[in-house]
Amino acid sequence: HGRKVHAQIVDVGDQAQVQAGFAETLKVMGHVDNCVANSGVSGRGKGSLLEMDYEEWRRVMRVNLDGAIFTMREACRHMKARAEAGDPGGSIVGVSSMVANFGAAKNEHYGASKIGVMGAVNGIAVEFARYGIRANSLLPGWAESELTSGLVVDDNFNKKAIGRVPLRRWGQPADFGGIAIYLASPASSFHTGDAILIDGGY
Repeated sequence: HGRKVHAQIVDVGDQAQVQAGFAETLKVMGHVDNCVANSGVSGRGKGSLLEMDYEEWRRVMRVNLDGAIFTMREACRHMKARAEAGDPGGSIVGVSSMVANFGAAKNEHYGASKIGVMGAVNGIAVEFARYGIRANSLLPGWAESELTSGLVVDDNFNKKAIGRVPLRRWGQPADFGGIAIYLASPASSFHTGDAILIDGGY
């Protein structure tokens, strides 16, 4: 339908790559109205926090927190400049996790990274509101993705965890389309600094 799409591979944990990738996006697409920081890795969770080494801590934090902040920062830089040129507005979405709301054993680094995303988003919402920029966190519950592919086929996990989801199923990618459209659209023009939980009632 005449829509323009541009894809690139960027290591979000490397701020130079994020800056170069965002510059390329602007060159190809012209401007950015909506930025969703959605890259993430899960904790390997193989042992207690007491056995977690620095490399494992950094592996998760560099993507989940550093990557989200580097990405949202470049979007803010662009949207602020646009506002100063007379074209205010823009939406930033940091993808957190329902894990930000409860403890996940052996995944303290994952939980810390996802709460960190919320903290960064809240700061962005306050700092950049004067430019018409909105920022919100999205907290998905158990959803089918590459990240959860091992758990989706785990009978024990499905019984214990998905059995506790009142809607009695895994979230599907389409379950998050509505909130994505809402946050990208003028319908959410007064909605900022929020953490929106979509978890089937978990």
